[in-house]
Order: sequence, then C-alpha cells, then structure tokens
Amino acid sequence: MMKKCLLLLSIAATTAGCQSGPDSKPAGPKVIVLGFDGLDYGLTKKLMDEGRMPNFSKLAKSGSFGPLETSVPPQSPVAWSDFMTGLDSGGHGIFDFLHRDADTMIPFSSTSRASDAGSTLTIGKYQFPLSGGTIELLRKGRAFWEVLENHGFQTTILRMPANFPPSGTASYELSGMGTTDITGSPGEFSFYTSKLFAFAGEDITGGDVYEVDIFDDVVEAKLYGPDNPFLVEREKLTSEFTVYLDPVDPVVKIVAGDQELMLEEGEFSDWVPVEFPMIPTQSLAGMTRFYLRSVRPDFELYASPVNFDPMAPAAPISTPDDYAAELAAATGRFYTQGMPEDTKVVDGGVLTVDEFLAQAEIAGREIREQYAYVLGQFDEGLLFYYTGNVDQVSHVMWKTLDPDHPNYDPETDPQYEDLIPSLYVGLDEMVGETLENMDEETMLIVMSDHGFASWRRSFHLNAWLKEKGYLTVKDPDMKTDPGLFVNVDWTQTQAYALGINGLYINLRGREQNGIVTEGERQALIDRICEDLLAEIDPVTETNAVTKAYKRDEYYQDRGEIEIGPDIIVGYAKGTRGAGASALGAVGKEVLTDNTEEWSGDHLMDHETVPGILLTSRVLKKSAPRLKDLAAAILAEFGIDEPINIKVKAKAKAKSIDE
Repeated sequence: MMKKCLLLLSIAATTAGCQSGPDSKPAGPKVIVLGFDGLDYGLTKKLMDEGRMPNFSKLAKSGSFGPLETSVPPQSPVAWSDFMTGLDSGGHGIFDFLHRDADTMIPFSSTSRASDAGSTLTIGKYQFPLSGGTIELLRKGRAFWEVLENHGFQTTILRMPANFPPSGTASYELSGMGTTDITGSPGEFSFYTSKLFAFAGEDITGGDVYEVDIFDDVVEAKLYGPDNPFLVEREKLTSEFTVYLDPVDPVVKIVAGDQELMLEEGEFSDWVPVEFPMIPTQSLAGMTRFYLRSVRPDFELYASPVNFDPMAPAAPISTPDDYAAELAAATGRFYTQGMPEDTKVVDGGVLTVDEFLAQAEIAGREIREQYAYVLGQFDEGLLFYYTGNVDQVSHVMWKTLDPDHPNYDPETDPQYEDLIPSLYVGLDEMVGETLENMDEETMLIVMSDHGFASWRRSFHLNAWLKEKGYLTVKDPDMKTDPGLFVNVDWTQTQAYALGINGLYINLRGREQNGIVTEGERQALIDRICEDLLAEIDPVTETNAVTKAYKRDEYYQDRGEIEIGPDIIVGYAKGTRGAGASALGAVGKEVLTDNTEEWSGDHLMDHETVPGILLTSRVLKKSAPRLKDLAAAILAEFGIDEPINIKVKAKAKAKSIDE
C-alpha cells in the first residue's frame, strides 16, 4: 500500500508547475467538457423523457445524445484513463483500483505510488532526509490535453480522476479521484465517543473509533496523521484539540490550535485548519470538518479525513502549485481528497444515512460553487470539470430505486426514492448554468464514464476458484480469512483473484510462487473462461458471469499489458465481485446476497452499464466509445493526430452468446 510518510518532504518539487503557456494564444475553438461520474444512460433518458432534465433535452435537440461505451473493466480509474489517453488498459496500464506486486503478492494502488526519502542524517532521536519523498503517477501514455497545449491551446483540467499527482502538462490542473488524505490513504475518518465499547465487534472500515473521557465537561482528543518521518522510531503525527461541553445546552466549543468554533448537535463545521508538529521548526498542514452528533447522554463527534489544505498543500495537487490556493481564496477551502463523500461511515453504522447525505451534500455544494468561479474565468481553449458526487451517493442509495434489492427496507427506503433522480436534476441545472454563461461558438460536451446498476448478488471469485479446483487453501476450517492470500497454498494453486474484476494465473517466473508454466497458461485461461461463463446463479437461475475477457486477446494496446490480470471478469448485470475476495480472501460461499449499504455498482459486464454522451453540436468525429472521445475533442480544435502510438492486436471478448 502507499507509504504514509511520503507526503511530508519537499514533494511539491516532484511536479514542475506548468505555467499558463505562451503569452499569446491562437484564437480558436472553445470546448467545455463536463465529466459526470456514474451518470447512467437509462436513468438519464427516463428523466429527460419525463421533462425533468430540460437542459439536457435542449442540448440533445441541438446536438446529440446517446450511450457511451465504457471501459473494460468499467471501473472509474480505468475508464477515465481510457478517456484521457485514447488507450485501453493495455496501453495506459490501469486495470483496476488495485494491482498486485507479483514478487510479494501485496496489493497496491493502481494509479499512484509513493516512496520515502532516500538517505538520511541521524542525530539522536531524529533523522533528517537528504532528499525529498516522491509521489509517482502510474498512468502511462500522453493525456489528450498535452496535444492541445502543444498546439498552443490553453487547457484547464479540474479533478480529472487517475491524475494524482497532476500531470503538469495542462495550463491549470487540480487533482481528483486518487488524491489521498494527509495519511496517504483514500480517506480515514475519526469518530470520538464517550460510550464504552462503542461499535464493539463491528467491522469498521475507512476510519477509527476513539473512546474519550469527559472531565468537568471537557474532552481532550487528537487527530492522527502519518508517521513522523523525522523520528528514527516511527510514531504517528498528532494534532491535539479540546472540546468544551455546555453544561446545559446541546452545544460545544472546539479549540484546535488557534482555531475556535461553536457547534450545535447535528451541525457540520466549516473547514478547520490544523497542524501536526514534526520537529520544533516544522509542521504538517491539513484541515478537517467536525460534525457534532451528540453531547449527551453520550458524547459523539465525527472528524472528516484530514485533507490537504489547498492554501498550503503538503503534496502536489495542482498546476501551477499555487492554483489550489487561488481556488480556495476565491470560493473557500474545499475537499482535496479524491472521493470526498464519506461512504464508509454508513457501512459501519458510524453515521446514519441522513448524516451521510448531509456530508455528501456539502461536498457536492463545494463542487458547484467552485464551478461557478472556474466557468467565469474560462475564456479560451478547453475546460474539463469533473464531479463524482452522484456516483458516490448512488453507490449507497441505489437500493432506493430497487425494491427487489436484498437490503431494501420497505419502512425507510421509500422516502428516498427521488433522491438520486433529484441529483440528476441538479446536474441538469449545472448544464443550464453553463449554457447561460457560454457563447454560441463554444462547444459543450457532457459525458459520463459508466452507468449504474443495482448490486444484488456478490460473486466470491477466490471461493469459486477453490470450488473448481484452481485454488487450494492451507486451512479449510479457517473461520475468518483476513485476506492478502494468507490462507492460500501456492504450491497447489493455479489461479487467484485480486481486485474486483481481475483474475491472475499463478505463473512460474512471474508470480512469487508460480507453478503454471508458460506452455500451460493459455489452455488454463481458456478452461477458466469456459467455466466462468457456464456458472449459473442458483437464486436467479441465470448466468453469474456474461463476459470473460482474455487480456491478450481483448486489449488493443500492448505497452503495459504485462502488468494486467490474465482474465477480466464481466459479471452479469446485478452481480459484482465480493470486496473480501478483491483483497485476497477465500470465502466459504461463491454467490451470496449483497446485504451491504453499498447497494449500487457498475463493475460488471461493460455492455450493461454504458455512460452518456451529450453534445451541443454534432461532433466532427464520432465517439461511440469512451476511448474515442479524446480524439473527437481534438477534432473540434482542428487537430487530427494520434494522442499515443498504438500497437494493435486482435480483439474479442468471449461471451455467453458464443
């Protein structure tokens, strides 16, 4: 996993800020691209037909509207990398949220890699790095906006997923999905409570619960950061804060450093800047939002993941380096964490659905307010602006659209049945705002990376491999498999799964303990694909898997193909890979009902979850697939050249129809 002290030492130097380009730009086309993560074609069309998205309908009449074929697999970092580069995974090297180190079998983030500083000077308990740590963007290939910049067009790229740290090749950039919190994780919340044994026995992920004591109506607590890189013996950085409870009213005063704020029960704070002292002369800057859930009988306080402070970011999050501060100065501090909607608080019951929705609404409002400023500044070239708010809320709330979902609650869920449609309507208003503020010469493109579906059934891929004899465990009686392949007997395992859609052959000479020879590999792949496509879900009595993509046959681009899974599993619509299996656990059952709060998804057969493409004019160059869209955008600027050099290969996904 990403090393958590990476973000502290001279990291801003790892990306040279690209200035705003030549003093004189050529007069030419202007294009605005709105990237709406997870906007589903079917639901969008339904709402348009009902008259609830008039601005979408207006665009469709003047230009075009239709489904946009997504990536394989239809995961956001894969899909957006397809869009950026015009390459598939074989070329840009992003195959999943997670990849594995074949030498250690340890998973790591697919989009970026962090490294500590090199040599150090040790003095007593302190060590002083002689060079800075680094964060490396793992996506390969040239992004399409680099072509535009080379032709003299200014580009502004805000929150593009899989672009952390920023590429440095646009005039202006702000990183998005993939940007960590201050600890180097995707986002770790903190929850403080005076209740004894709170959440005992619960599987809390995505954060930590801390029991605190109350003395004379005062709570002393800490926020936790990454390891202190200046200490020889590693120790977590901390930032202390104090909470003063009103003895009568449900209100508190929080003091964090030189910041003081009052909070009432049920209220979120504004952003609170905090500092984590490292050595007497240096501190790490961050910021958090507090939410006061309860004062009594039990004290309960939520703190968001500690985000990079855009006014003083401890990691490279923008191009130029001070662009994040410019945005914050214009519209206020904002979530720099790549996926700000804190879905994990619902999974463990730390916050209620309504509390999660309130937090997600704050994150979405920040995006909208910042867009108004950015749109007002835009006067040339390309503007790309992304929001993932609908995607993240849909993951949690999709069951409210599906009364047949195993986790649907007929008592509480009907009140939310219009929640997701109302978010779509909000995006329609964002399009309307754009139309009001752009001239007739500007081209507007609205697109999404994939669609959405109800996630009713979970497919435990490693359990299936065990059942079919492709994987062997050390202890068949292990009650709870912690994952990371600790229970896998590699000496008798031919294949294993990591990530939601990835299946790997345990190949000799590639995997740490590989047993399958290169000569045996293809026949084994063929046999596994046939078995996957023959698997019938006993509950639905339909195929559990409808596509089995053979890596070497499906992907057209070859430069990075060797790091990918040997097989990409396309689950049937309504079925998704189980999260435990994705992290290397081997479960007892192959197919189970999904009873998690995370009720909607898209990591399925890519043909079942298309995104959308909506344009104010008919494109000069057609873009039926997500990976075609970058070239179509270049064509709007009169540019006809390859974004990246491609190596072709035959392409065919084996499906149940064959």
